[in-house]
Amino acid sequence: MARYTGPRTKISRRFGVSLFGPSKALERRNFPPGQHGVRAGRKKKSEYSVALGEKQKLRFQYGVLEKQFRGYYQEAARRRGVTGEIMLQLLETRLDNVCFRAGFGNSRQAARQLVNHGHVLVNGTKVDVASFQVKPGDHIKVGAKPSSQQLALRMLDLTQAVPTVDWLEVDRDKMECTVSRVPERSEIDPLVNEQLIVELYSR
Repeated sequence: MARYTGPRTKISRRFGVSLFGPSKALERRNFPPGQHGVRAGRKKKSEYSVALGEKQKLRFQYGVLEKQFRGYYQEAARRRGVTGEIMLQLLETRLDNVCFRAGFGNSRQAARQLVNHGHVLVNGTKVDVASFQVKPGDHIKVGAKPSSQQLALRMLDLTQAVPTVDWLEVDRDKMECTVSRVPERSEIDPLVNEQLIVELYSR
């Protein structure tokens, strides 16, 4: 499955936010990468540049490549409702992100690997596709194999201080969760202005 495998700290430094989890390098060097990085922040950006940056930030935040991201936008535009909000809900209800929100991974990348390696069951069936869309009522559980249990237990130890979201019912002891409803816009809290992304694609 295609995914971004390039340098992550550079991407976070380019946008000035931690897109892949906490980064000490970003704290030490909070300016864009490259020899002109210190002066790069002084340039005024065009509206297109700002909107493109928002789109790229959201893509990297959820680990989605361009073709798949455009597909999420097109699906959101097809549905009735606020396009930007629906697009965020589609991204938030990906299986890898749900596992991340449940604490089965200390980052979206770790949760994605957990899914891709076949450690996760959805409604009792093994699902190894990170982009699988979960629905309200779906039951997600870590597999019974010792390797799956050990890996999830290690991740749960790392995320025990992280509060769970209200739209998931999580049982950390049983390593399972249930999607109670679709998350609202206020609960997603992305690092972007999604309306700029909608305007960018609708040009």
